Amino acid sequence: MQTQDISSVLLDSTIPADLKAIAEKVYAGKRITVEEGILLYEKGELGFVGSLANYVREKKNGNYVYFNRNFHVEPTNICVFDCKFCSYSRLVKQKEEGWGLSEEEILNIVRSYNGKPVTEVHIVGGVHPKMGLMYFANLIKKVKEIRPDIHVKAFTAVELEYMCRKAKVSFEEGLRILKEHGQDSLPGGGAEIFHEDIRKQICEDKCTAEEWLEIHETAHKLGMPSNATMLYGQIEKFEHRIDHMNRLRELQDRTNGFNTFIPLKFRNKGNQMSNIAESTVIEDLRNYAISRIFLDNFNHVKAYWPMIGRTTAQLSLSFGVDDIDGTIDDSTKIYTMAGSEEQSPKLTTQQLVEMVKQVGRHPIERDTVYNTVTDYLDYDFSKEEAVAS
Repeated sequence: MQTQDISSVLLDSTIPADLKAIAEKVYAGKRITVEEGILLYEKGELGFVGSLANYVREKKNGNYVYFNRNFHVEPTNICVFDCKFCSYSRLVKQKEEGWGLSEEEILNIVRSYNGKPVTEVHIVGGVHPKMGLMYFANLIKKVKEIRPDIHVKAFTAVELEYMCRKAKVSFEEGLRILKEHGQDSLPGGGAEIFHEDIRKQICEDKCTAEEWLEIHETAHKLGMPSNATMLYGQIEKFEHRIDHMNRLRELQDRTNGFNTFIPLKFRNKGNQMSNIAESTVIEDLRNYAISRIFLDNFNHVKAYWPMIGRTTAQLSLSFGVDDIDGTIDDSTKIYTMAGSEEQSPKLTTQQLVEMVKQVGRHPIERDTVYNTVTDYLDYDFSKEEAVAS
């Protein structure tokens, strides 16, 4: 599935005038408006938006595709919140279906990666009423004692809002404590869709859109970068997606603290919204493309390959995406329980590199903040085999 060169789009007389005007703005490096973003969703065919997105993607990142070597730690799936789309968490009263790892079990997971070239640990889970701010601050400190070199990306804004509220501290105080104990950045989860009408229906009892944005803005001001996400393909409309991205774009204008944007596909297995059909691959690719076009101040757009599958992730690299996350060398359950394409989300570095090269892209292992760790374009994996033997 290939996109046209943008110059052919500009010369194509069959493209409606309003869409061609958007193409001309994109080509000129100008920001599109909220109304134009909605128009792309309403009228932009896949090939058209893909061509614009690929132009933006290659202007920003050339032919590079980024990934990192990371592992996930999920302390618990017990949660005080009842999000209708969630297949992962269990309420406190459903504790027989839930799990909670002890501190030593968590630290043993970290120890199991000693000697392995991972650069990041990603710590997220349910919001457990007995795992508070100082519990997690001390846990991070112990993680850093085991692996001083590792980047700790931890806790969604939903987890952080609850931690700070329970500890009776401000967001700034709570984040400062976590940073002093070794936390380096925030993931982007918990954003879902910011619009109040949608949030009220799918996740009414957890942090508000304003709180999510305030937590990330505060983190940025403290020198802690973060990611941003959007849960699409559930009950939201196109205008809700653009409203969501516009709020992110405005915050990025103020702080420049977001590393990447990650559209997350709604999966309907085992949750309270199972009656809603999932989006098609065509719509997935259109959504990546329009995200790339609209979020002009985000350097990267990521496709989370365990959620959408390897084939769609490869296709997305022609529709604005330049990052496919990491090797995910663990048994993360957040997406597999929701019916993601990859039920055993593990790839070796060589497998991931080959996946990128198969579609003519240039694989780069990055760290969490996009510094190059290894350029894999002409890398010889037989050297690693020789060392191992």
